[in-house]
Amino acid sequence: MKTINLNADLGEGCGDDAAMLDVVASANIACGFHAGDAAMMSRTVAAAMARGVGLGAHPSYPDREGFGRRAMELSVAELEAVVACQVGALAGVVALHGGHLAHVKPHGALSNRAAVELDIAQAVARAVAAVDGGLILLAPAGSALVEAGRRSGLRVAEEVFADRTYDDEGYLVPRSSPHALIHDPAEAAAHVLRMARDGVIRSLSGREIACQAQSVCVHGDDPGAVALARAVRAALASAGIKIIPLG
Repeated sequence: MKTINLNADLGEGCGDDAAMLDVVASANIACGFHAGDAAMMSRTVAAAMARGVGLGAHPSYPDREGFGRRAMELSVAELEAVVACQVGALAGVVALHGGHLAHVKPHGALSNRAAVELDIAQAVARAVAAVDGGLILLAPAGSALVEAGRRSGLRVAEEVFADRTYDDEGYLVPRSSPHALIHDPAEAAAHVLRMARDGVIRSLSGREIACQAQSVCVHGDDPGAVALARAVRAALASAGIKIIPLG
């Protein structure tokens, strides 16, 4: 049976985390630099563990005002420290609950830049590997972060997005575009099946790009996120694709 991971970005204080945790198999938990705090991290870890949902750190640029969606010019050393600090913090909270941190997924602008800029991707991968070389790096499919993670000796899971559109190069359409987001659950489900079952990203212009979809993300901060995630999960199940946690 074909398998895939279904994940969501949680602990950000702006979505229905409890409902989403009943749908997804892995949670990417905000580490305080773009959203969340120690108490929210602890609550989200406990809620995920109670449902058997895999645990991941969701580090970002230090940008609470912009929700981590603004690019910041940090030196390589600063970036490595920022990522290591966040991953280590969540690992500590997970350990407090007797759990196991499975993966790391960069957030927002950090993820977008690491997808295309190899030096940033390498800094992220080095920081993750330094904290725990056994962690899985969740990276945009076909991106520079996939390459950097493998160079650093990390296991890498290639991720696609249920609720985002793609350009002709296989990158996410910027959120500033009116066509960047997919809100309709049926449209999202069809989008995911093309990627997960058929191995194809269809861009906004109709170009088809081969992809390795090992994980599917639904952003937890959209008002319709839970309904969309349920539709995606049902579509995957109907296609005979089993949903599993990372690792």
